[in-house]
Amino acid sequence: MITKEDIVKSVPQKGFVGHPKGLSTLFFTEFWERFSYYGMRAILLYFMYYSLNDGGLGLDRTTANSIFAIYGSLVYMSGIIGGWIADRVLGTRRTVFYGGVLIMLGHICLAFPGGLTMLLISMVFIVMGTGLLKPNVSSIVGDIYAESDNRRDAGFSIFYMGINLGSFIAPLIVGTIGQKYSFHLGFSVAAVGMFIGLVMYVITAKKYLGLAGKQINNPLTKDEFSKLAIKTIIGVAIVAVLAVIAYINDQLTINNVILFISILGILIPTAFFVVMYRSPKTNAEEKSRVLAYIPMFIAAVMFWAIQEQGSNILGTYADSRTDLNLGSIKLESSWFQSLNPLFIITMAPLFAWIWMKLGTRQPSTPVKFSLALFFSGFSFIVMVIPAFLSGGTALVSPWWLVLSFFLVVIGELLISPVGLSVTTKLAPKAFSAQTMSLWFLTSAAAQAVNAQLVKIFDKISEVAYFGTIGTASVLLGIVMLVISPMISKKMQGIR
Repeated sequence: MITKEDIVKSVPQKGFVGHPKGLSTLFFTEFWERFSYYGMRAILLYFMYYSLNDGGLGLDRTTANSIFAIYGSLVYMSGIIGGWIADRVLGTRRTVFYGGVLIMLGHICLAFPGGLTMLLISMVFIVMGTGLLKPNVSSIVGDIYAESDNRRDAGFSIFYMGINLGSFIAPLIVGTIGQKYSFHLGFSVAAVGMFIGLVMYVITAKKYLGLAGKQINNPLTKDEFSKLAIKTIIGVAIVAVLAVIAYINDQLTINNVILFISILGILIPTAFFVVMYRSPKTNAEEKSRVLAYIPMFIAAVMFWAIQEQGSNILGTYADSRTDLNLGSIKLESSWFQSLNPLFIITMAPLFAWIWMKLGTRQPSTPVKFSLALFFSGFSFIVMVIPAFLSGGTALVSPWWLVLSFFLVVIGELLISPVGLSVTTKLAPKAFSAQTMSLWFLTSAAAQAVNAQLVKIFDKISEVAYFGTIGTASVLLGIVMLVISPMISKKMQGIR
């Protein structure tokens, strides 16, 4: 049995800006994975709805936006499976590697012409790969530090800087190549990025990570494996039968598949809460905390629903409604996807300083959630102004999009850092290992909602769309602010 102490001793504890050398392995692995993933995302929407003559698939824009949203929902859902595979079957180290291989294969599929079929195959690879890699590479970061190591928080900050640097650079490089030259060439660059990350991971992991990520925390027994295999076969058979029935009745359409996944995105977290609350392993104090978490979960879903529309609705807006001539500079619509990580990189240290300065006087978690909803709401409400001034037809200044992204990032810095923390604190002990998945489900549910919400963007005015959703977020923020004392009381001493 490998102990935490054995793992820490096996990792060189100096060598990367005062941190364990293994942090450099994980930093660059995540940097290239995010470069690969966000580079692909920067041009994927345009690839789907651009005409065949322009190198795209020629899908209608509404369908493309829905597919894009449901794609994001599946990526977050897959993290639950990825965490389980690491804990029960492969260990985090091997799971991260296989995840990277699948992501690379997905991008290679997109690098070759193949129509909608090749797109769907690539999505399967990338959804599975991201689910394997994303939660587990973060877990290994925690493994290389002793619990009492005061460098731990700073190490995670450096690691997340790698995430945002990769996310920032990718749209500028992959987006430019994809939009100026060829979408398939852009996807090829994304594949190369993941390949570089994998090579660096393989070369340096053995030397710098020691035993970190090698252990399987709760390995499947032979009996458990047999039962799982039977359940999996039955589950696949049921899905296959339902798919055949739907196909025979002409119901196996893209829209129906999107609707089905949207429903799953809501039902899965709902079932999660019911199981936690009703479990005999959950005591009275923990039941109270579960109830306290529900309104914050709903608030997070509302926030991420707006934040994630920066990739599809605002991505569409950048491409079709924005004047991309900024003086002598010709902007690419994909470049706007670099704004979110850019603002996070520049503002995160400021927020960290503010919270340290305020100490115990900083707002409670429910209040931070409500403030985040105000900023996400205003990020959409400001888009009403150019929509109104332009009459919904004339091109608008790109600075409106910059302002919208800026406002939603302020909200993200209020809600994202504390979201996972409060999730782990409020979850019952019997469910502590699954809490990271629960937080990821806020994004999965948000994207599931978006898959239906974006369908009305082209059916109503921009003023009505941005105004209604933005106002809904602000109103929910007010409700959260009013009930925050009650939520805090239900949290049973957790701040």
